[in-house]
Parts: sequence; structure tokens; C-alpha cells
Amino acid sequence: MANFNSLVESSELILVDFHAEWCGPCKMMPPILSDVKNQMGGDVKIVKIDIDKNASLAQNLHVISVPTLMVFKNGKSIWRQSGVVQANELVNILRSA
Repeated sequence: MANFNSLVESSELILVDFHAEWCGPCKMMPPILSDVKNQMGGDVKIVKIDIDKNASLAQNLHVISVPTLMVFKNGKSIWRQSGVVQANELVNILRSA
């Protein structure tokens, strides 16, 4: 993903979901992320990145398991967790960022 750095350099809050098509737990994330977007509205931008299609980016960010969720603000990673995270927990993390 060539424009990833320019995307996360934004002052906007960015939630990145690193996932893969073959990943069972990853399939649980779309409704959770939809719920987060409904609660947060324009306060967060949600980006999904397939690690198989963006292997070098995943490697550079040390994404070794999926799903891995990362929150970026002003170009810096301010939170990261692997595994399924529930919507309410994500909203709390984003609101405190």
C-alpha cells in the first residue's frame, strides 16, 4: 500500500485492521468495525488492509498474527492489539486517544 504513510500522517484518528481472507477470527471484525463507525462517526477513519496483498507493509509493521488492530494519530502508532476486540473496547480506546 504505497500511500499508507501519507494516510496515517493525518491528524485524523485512523483505526487499521490488518486481516487475511483465510483468517477465521478476521471474519468477526466487519460487524464490530461497523458498530465502531456508527458510534464514532467522523471522529475515526477505519482502514482494512489484507496482509497477503500488502505483505511488505505487514512485515515492516511487524504484523505476525491477524487480526491485528492499530490506531494511528499524527503518523504515530498509539495503540496495537492482536485478536478480536469488541466494539465497546475499541470505542473506549479511540475516545481516549
